Amino acid sequence: MTAADLTHVETWLFDLDNTLYPAESEYMALIEGRMTDFMERETGLPREEARAIQKRYYTEHGTTLAGLMAHHGIAPKAFLDEVHDVSMDRLTPDPALRDAIDALPGRRLIFTNGSLGHAARVLGHLGLDHLFEDVFAIETADYLPKPAMATFEKVIARHGFAPRATAFFEDSEKNLAPAALLGMTTVLVGAHAAASTADFVHHRTHDLAGFLTSARLKEA
Repeated sequence: MTAADLTHVETWLFDLDNTLYPAESEYMALIEGRMTDFMERETGLPREEARAIQKRYYTEHGTTLAGLMAHHGIAPKAFLDEVHDVSMDRLTPDPALRDAIDALPGRRLIFTNGSLGHAARVLGHLGLDHLFEDVFAIETADYLPKPAMATFEKVIARHGFAPRATAFFEDSEKNLAPAALLGMTTVLVGAHAAASTADFVHHRTHDLAGFLTSARLKEA
């Protein structure tokens, strides 16, 4: 792994799900299953048809919730509370990642399309909650999810950081495009990252802890 030059970075912006823990844990599969339960009940359709609509809403609107709000008038809090109420057994704390994040100089923020309650549960379970200054979640974004440019502009305005001195870590390639346009350094995380050829992805890693540990950082 070539050491990344991140000596210009003062703000560290992290996605949560499938970024601060491996997608291979299949934790998100539990949440997606709860979403399908919700869709099946809401639409009255057979499960596979309901799941197809769920995926279409995710693709077209950024989140399944955004599609449900647009087409079904769903109250977001009830949906978020229901779908995130899953077991944490598949998530394992990673001391190497915890130490690598703790060593980063500057501000650290979470930027997630998940809910505030979900972020608090996951970060607490992983032992990472004390490492971040704040969580910018879907409620904070007024339920307009990444990759909407307006949501990126809102997180910047809320926390007053300079995009060109910011690194953004994400498992979703499409969510890195607006970050790059704004001048952020983008890092695609996950086993799929190496296959990305997008020019707005500046770094790729399947091992976030190793990437951070090996990177060149600004002197504290």
